[in-house]
Amino acid sequence: MDVRIEESWKKVLGDEFDKQYFVDLTRVVHQEYLNNECYPPGKLIFNAFNLCPFDKVKVVIIGQDPYHEMGQAMGLSFSVPDGVAMPPSLQNIFKEIEMDLGTPMPHNGDLTRWAEQGVLLLNATLTVRAHQANSHQRLGWQTFTDAAIRALNARREHIVYMLWGGFAKSKEYLIDRTKNLVLESVHPSPLSANRGGWFGNHQFSRCNDYLVSNGEEPIKW
Repeated sequence: MDVRIEESWKKVLGDEFDKQYFVDLTRVVHQEYLNNECYPPGKLIFNAFNLCPFDKVKVVIIGQDPYHEMGQAMGLSFSVPDGVAMPPSLQNIFKEIEMDLGTPMPHNGDLTRWAEQGVLLLNATLTVRAHQANSHQRLGWQTFTDAAIRALNARREHIVYMLWGGFAKSKEYLIDRTKNLVLESVHPSPLSANRGGWFGNHQFSRCNDYLVSNGEEPIKW
């Protein structure tokens, strides 16, 4: 696995690359990519970090693992490349944004523009085997991505953490609520969202209000 990660993240997380768990993780992921169809493409494994430098992070949205069907995963949680059909969860995200902020549903699900504004679209597990959700969940990725959240919590403040669903909420213990904003919700998947608790949460306007109140530019969702 070729670890090409943006320079500011490399400085913050450099020690992780030398730890035994990461050495083991690199070896196993390399073998997985050699022997199986895996996503995202190798060059996009660290896409969330490369598009959103450490000092630019304003918002963190935590996903579980990448989409596991061909052409969907691009290294950003919830995002799919232009030209790929929007998954139902992403459709529900945009529906809530439209209700909350009046921003029309976009024509594609590529969230690169969010990442470039300071939204860290972080999957807890950064790779997956084709057609097998959570297949790489126990390889060691979460030790690495937890370290990224810990680094943000230790060195930055006034970040908005969006925790959608039980899995994302399990990361709450890594975050100091006294110097950040934590917005919790059910997951935007149809199964959860349609039961209530996703629509009408106004998370995106609340996020922007918090950013503005702390001297930051709001996100153009």
